[in-house]
Amino acid sequence: MRVSTYIKKWFPVFALPTFLAFTLAFIVPFGMGIYLSFTSFRTVTDARWVGVSNYVTAFTENSDFLHALWFTVQFTVVSVVLVNVCAFALALLLTRAIKGTNIFRAIFFVPNLIGGIVLGYVWRLLINAILGKLFAQDITYSAAYGFWGLVVVVNWQMIGYMMIIYIAALQNVPGEVMEAADIDAAGFWAKLFHVTIPMVVSSITICTFLTLSNCLKLFDQNLALTNGAPQNETEGLALNIFRTFYNVRNHQGVGQAKAVVFFVFVAVIAYLQLRLTRSKEVEG
Repeated sequence: MRVSTYIKKWFPVFALPTFLAFTLAFIVPFGMGIYLSFTSFRTVTDARWVGVSNYVTAFTENSDFLHALWFTVQFTVVSVVLVNVCAFALALLLTRAIKGTNIFRAIFFVPNLIGGIVLGYVWRLLINAILGKLFAQDITYSAAYGFWGLVVVVNWQMIGYMMIIYIAALQNVPGEVMEAADIDAAGFWAKLFHVTIPMVVSSITICTFLTLSNCLKLFDQNLALTNGAPQNETEGLALNIFRTFYNVRNHQGVGQAKAVVFFVFVAVIAYLQLRLTRSKEVEG
């Protein structure tokens, strides 16, 4: 009881620095960002209220923002599926009694440690070398090249990280459950879909959330690999917002409005995904 009283007494003292840092680094800038999306400004000190005109401009001035939204959705759907399927397949393989599994785990995880800008430029050189040799073209020649190039880069970077999470989940599946399935003469696919996957749904929730949010917010790789070429056809939402804010004269407010829309879009999609996968987790 004395320990509990002591903790309650001193908790505000220890929590205050973290709370202040969170307030100054996140809550205040976030609130200012929402306010600035309703203003015309060049710096935060000369903001002039313009209402919802920035939001109207974001959706009506040209089709780049809506195209970037659609491109991001397509890219995210494809990448989330491929990353999680490949990561789960590798996790299944590397939790079997195979020599050198730890080495393979480390090899697959290493790409996650490389920065997005460096990764994008390296893969751009590799892809351009292949396309140049086969078709005398580069990645900026076609939007399809850019789209699938981004998919390859993101998969190569993220699969190893998600694989580690899936491996941890698979190793925690009770052995007696699998033995019971073997006694019932369940085949590989029956055990996979009726035993293994239901037992690791919580890890699927985590990995899906991480891949979904990272793909929606993709910026570094997009900038380095294609920079939106050709003609902004491979421009994601984050890159579109960056260009609007810094490259279009007197459009800082419009860029900020796009950022607010982007935040709401990502938050809603992530929330719906968590609700869906957590419902399956409860059922499992």
